[in-house]
Amino acid sequence: QLLLVESGGGLVQAGGSLRLSCAASGRTFSRNAMGWFRQAPGKEREIVAAIWGGGSAYYADPVQGRFTISRDNDKNTVDLQMNSLKPEETAVYYCAGSSTYYSATSRRQYDYWGQGTQVTVSS
Repeated sequence: QLLLVESGGGLVQAGGSLRLSCAASGRTFSRNAMGWFRQAPGKEREIVAAIWGGGSAYYADPVQGRFTISRDNDKNTVDLQMNSLKPEETAVYYCAGSSTYYSATSRRQYDYWGQGTQVTVSS
């Protein structure tokens, strides 16, 4: 069992920055994919960024160049640095872990989820 707890969400003005952190406990998968997803009201949950077991990162096109994902396997944390935030990025952000895949971009490849943290970007 992998327990994921997100923190760092909040209210920020457009153009501002936030840093989300995900703390993992229980069984950890340092060699497997970890990801950040988001879900806005009335929309499907979508991937934002992911980091593979080897440390390579994947970014969804809308956040490329503005967001940075990182992991610290010693501390069992996965962080998401978000810069130049836009109002349309207001959503609940979820941390996710895969027990099976080394690399994963699909929601279905992740089987552990945090409770989510609200990010609100005001215009």
